[in-house]
Amino acid sequence: MAQLWGGRFTKETDKLVYNFNASISFDQKFYRQDIRGSIAHVTMLAASGILTDSERDEIIDGLNGILADVETGKLLITDEYEDIHSFVEANLIDRIGDTGKKLHTGRSRNDQVALDMRLYVRDELDEVTELLISLIKVLHRLMKENTDTYMPGFTHLQKAQPVTFAHHIGAYMEMFKRDLDRISDIYERMNFCPLGAGALAGTTYPLDRELTASLLGFEGPTLNSMDSVSDRDYVIEMLSAFSTIMMHLSRFSEEIIIWNSNEYRFIELDDAYSTGSSIMPQKKNPDIAELVRGKTGRVYAALMSILTTMKGIPLAYNKDMQEDKELTFDAIDTVKGCLALFTGMIDTMKLNKAVMEKSAMNGFTNATDAADYLVNHGVPFRDAHGIVGQLVLYCIDNDKSLLDMTLDEYKAICPVFEEDIYKAISLEECVNKRNTIGAPGPEAIQKVIEINEEFLKNLS
Repeated sequence: MAQLWGGRFTKETDKLVYNFNASISFDQKFYRQDIRGSIAHVTMLAASGILTDSERDEIIDGLNGILADVETGKLLITDEYEDIHSFVEANLIDRIGDTGKKLHTGRSRNDQVALDMRLYVRDELDEVTELLISLIKVLHRLMKENTDTYMPGFTHLQKAQPVTFAHHIGAYMEMFKRDLDRISDIYERMNFCPLGAGALAGTTYPLDRELTASLLGFEGPTLNSMDSVSDRDYVIEMLSAFSTIMMHLSRFSEEIIIWNSNEYRFIELDDAYSTGSSIMPQKKNPDIAELVRGKTGRVYAALMSILTTMKGIPLAYNKDMQEDKELTFDAIDTVKGCLALFTGMIDTMKLNKAVMEKSAMNGFTNATDAADYLVNHGVPFRDAHGIVGQLVLYCIDNDKSLLDMTLDEYKAICPVFEEDIYKAISLEECVNKRNTIGAPGPEAIQKVIEINEEFLKNLS
């Protein structure tokens, strides 16, 4: 059992205790970050006169050799080591001898793991950002292609008013744009370097923490050594943002599942993103959408876990904080997988535009516009509301839509109606005259599309 702290102890740790305490099974994910942080640390130590240039170079060569051998599979990370830090340091000493023992000068595992976690989270935030941008680009394409694809808009899952598919997709566009902003905010707030904080009270060595921070791409060093080693706010913020992303994906997945059903048939999913039934040959199941919806709970669980872990921890570092990793890693992998698969699914799905339009026509989504027609002809709104309610009841009893009614039928309920009622309640007219910013009308949607074009341009 390779460990870094044996001097104080007179007998070996019980194997069960050792295994319970060890983190190598999951923190081995940090090997790149741990080596990167160590290279920056020894570079700073040499610049500060704590190591010689030759010692620095020997250590860096050794660390790069370990990295290369791990990457190629020549060197395996095994459970004989307690954690990734002991793995790297023990292998370094094996390779270069006593000089390797100087790697840990002015450093504690507390600030080392705090650094590794920040570097890892920062790298993963970059990857999630790219996945979100890919999804937003697909949504943007769908908006541009479907400004005149009519469909019912819903409240309470009841058909309410006609909209376009561009308008509906635009709602998710706004959600994922906010998600992107949240990720950016978290990155900016967390981008400070804890290395040099030591165990909790800094160190007597003349470390240049500004240099270390600069070498690792941070804005600067953290300003309190106790907070440096015990802060996991950025993990909580990331998991909160990821939970919101998954909530948005889950809502969208729910609609995909509904639209894919036999009753709706608004869309058809590509075969690559569907599965069949082992017994029912007619089935084409929206498994990806259902799994995304289901996996949302895993990410929520990770957020609740770290919140619960951190709520009772006194300053500074406590071993409880080792629990910040496994569920966080799982949540990161879950979000990345869901974003990638969901993007592919909606990028390849086909729209049944005629079915969507017919659904809007048959759902009385133009009833509000019929009421507006009466108001524009001098009928008080409350009276108009009641008159249109009678029209809807008449249509239901006679299996008609508002557009199917004859003018005589309209006049029998209210003589104010004239021939122009049909234009007033056509889907195209209902949508096209709603042109305040944020509405589904063509002028409003085009303005939003132009705003989104600029948004995407600024990301590149």
